[in-house]
Amino acid sequence: MASPLLLPGCISQNIDRKKDTATTIMTVSGPVPLKNMGFTLTHEHLFSTFGLDAEEKSLYNTEELLSIVLPFLQQAKSAGCTTIVDCTAAYFGRNVEILKIMAEKSGVNILTNTGIYGAANGRYIPQYVYTETAQQVADRWIGEYKNGIDKTGIRPGFMKLGINSGPLQAIDKKLLEAAAITHLATGLTMAVHTTDNSDAAFEQLSILKTHHVSPSGWIWTHAHVLSTNEPLLKAAKIGAWISFDGYHVQKQERFLSGLHAMKQAGYLDQVLLSHDGDGYPEKGKMPSRLSLDLLTDFLPALLKSGFSQADIQQVTVTNPSNAFAVKIRRT
Repeated sequence: MASPLLLPGCISQNIDRKKDTATTIMTVSGPVPLKNMGFTLTHEHLFSTFGLDAEEKSLYNTEELLSIVLPFLQQAKSAGCTTIVDCTAAYFGRNVEILKIMAEKSGVNILTNTGIYGAANGRYIPQYVYTETAQQVADRWIGEYKNGIDKTGIRPGFMKLGINSGPLQAIDKKLLEAAAITHLATGLTMAVHTTDNSDAAFEQLSILKTHHVSPSGWIWTHAHVLSTNEPLLKAAKIGAWISFDGYHVQKQERFLSGLHAMKQAGYLDQVLLSHDGDGYPEKGKMPSRLSLDLLTDFLPALLKSGFSQADIQQVTVTNPSNAFAVKIRRT
C-alpha cells in the first residue's frame, strides 16, 4: 500500500470555489459538506449484476457480499480514500440499502445514482423508457432524488447513463433529454458511458445545450478509451468533465499521456480518475476486481513525471467535489 504521505493523508481539504458555489454532495447516508468529500474514486462498482439479465432491484447474498467488499473499503479508507462514487445503475445491480450498510460500517462516503444505462445494446433499459415521454422518465428520476429510491429515503448523488456505439439512437436522445430535465430540477451531474464515441459525445452536448444545461453538468465516462486526446481537449474546452476511470497498471502510459495533455492545455481542473472496478461481479460469480492501483502505482508515477502534489490534490480532491456538488449548471 502506498504511503499516505503521497496522497490523501496530507492533502488539504480546501475546496476551489471558482467553479461551484454549492456546499454539499448527496451520499447514501444523506448530504455531506464538500469539505468532507476528500480523496475520491469517481467511478467504481462495489457490486453489480452487469452481464446478467436485467432486474428492477437486485438481491444479493448480503453476508458474502459484505465479507468481500467491506475489507476493501476499510483498506481504501486506511490509505486515505474518503469517498467512492458507485456507478452501478438500476437494472444491473443497484441496491442502495446494501450501499448504506457499507457506508456505515466502513466510514467511507458512498454516492449512488439515478438514471438508466442505455449501452449494452439496450439490455438494461426498462420498457417504460420506450413508452413514456422524456418528461415522464425524468419525473421518475426526480422523484428518486426528492423522495428516495425504492421507498428507502436514500437519495442519488448523480445520474448514470450509457450509450451504444455509433450515432445516438432515438432512445439515447430521450435518455439525454430526460437527464437534462432532471438536472435542471435537481442539480445532479450526469456521468455518461461514452468511451471512444466522440461524435456521440458532441451530440450529447448539443442536446444539453438545447435544454440550457452547461457542459459542466456532464461527465465523459471512460474517456481514456480514446487513443487520441484531441476530442477530449475539445470537450474540455467547452466545459465538460473528462473521466480517465479504467485504471490498471498496464494502462499507465495512456493515463499519463492523457493527463499531460490536459495539463498542458490548461484543463487539469476538469479531469476525474478511477478504476471502474467491481467488487462482486455477476453476484459473486467472478472474483473481485476492486483495486487501489491509482494510489499505489499511478499517483507516484504522476509525481515522477513532473506533476506536483498540488496537481494530485486537484484531480483527486478538488475536481470530484466540483463535479459532484449538487448544483444546477445552466448555459
